Amino acid sequence: MNLADLPLPAAAGPSLPGPAGTQSLSRGLKLLRMVAKRPNVGWRLSDLAHACGQDKATVHRMLACLVAERMLVQRSHDRHYLPGPLMYELGLALPGHVQFQRGAEDTLADFARRMSGIVLFQFRSGNEYVCSVRAGTLAMTGAMVYVGTRRPLLSSAGGVAIWQTLPAGQARDVLADNLEQEVRRHGTTRLAGLQQMLAESDEHGFGVNLGYLVPGAHAFGVPVLGEHGQAFAAVCLIGTPKMYGSERLQELHERLAQTAGALQEQARHCGVA
Repeated sequence: MNLADLPLPAAAGPSLPGPAGTQSLSRGLKLLRMVAKRPNVGWRLSDLAHACGQDKATVHRMLACLVAERMLVQRSHDRHYLPGPLMYELGLALPGHVQFQRGAEDTLADFARRMSGIVLFQFRSGNEYVCSVRAGTLAMTGAMVYVGTRRPLLSSAGGVAIWQTLPAGQARDVLADNLEQEVRRHGTTRLAGLQQMLAESDEHGFGVNLGYLVPGAHAFGVPVLGEHGQAFAAVCLIGTPKMYGSERLQELHERLAQTAGALQEQARHCGVA
């Protein structure tokens, strides 16, 4: 597979009508996912409508409803839309996930101390990942993923590790979606780096990124598997080339796999996977 040989996807247009009674719900959920991608900066109405491929009038009506329900908030000084408190409150209806989150924070904080790097826990969210835990105190300008960050799976070594466990059809769909997002956001400048990361990861059987996307940042990811052998999450370790050179790949894989195994057991105990 060579990304440079793939046809560049066209920009996403307005969504097609779905079954009766579902189109508005689908559009509203798309808005929520898009707003969640920029929880701190937020979105202007016009930018959000363009990103979702929907007209401004429709988006404005949905936003007004979501703000009234506290699912979103509108910041007073710039009128940007951001996630609202109801997003968090609804999550509390999953006590098993809350319990698992607390255990994962302790497990990954310990792993980060032992490895002296940055450790991320990344849940799969459709074709994307969302960061649930960030641990470690290493200062790295290129490690711009924090709790709540939502990005395409194939933009991260951890996301690649999740992608590697998917059936062929799902993997192709994720690749097509992520390539469209990549070209829309960054153009074609990073395709060569993405290609190198996918090739290196395929060779070694887990997520390997030796500075291909952010020079000076080496990252490695392994999947955390659910009941049917597909990954529901990944553990990702990030550090400098001096800390984590290619000669340590086997050791890093083993250490990551041990931590992922511990998280898998916690997830099963909590009923998460």
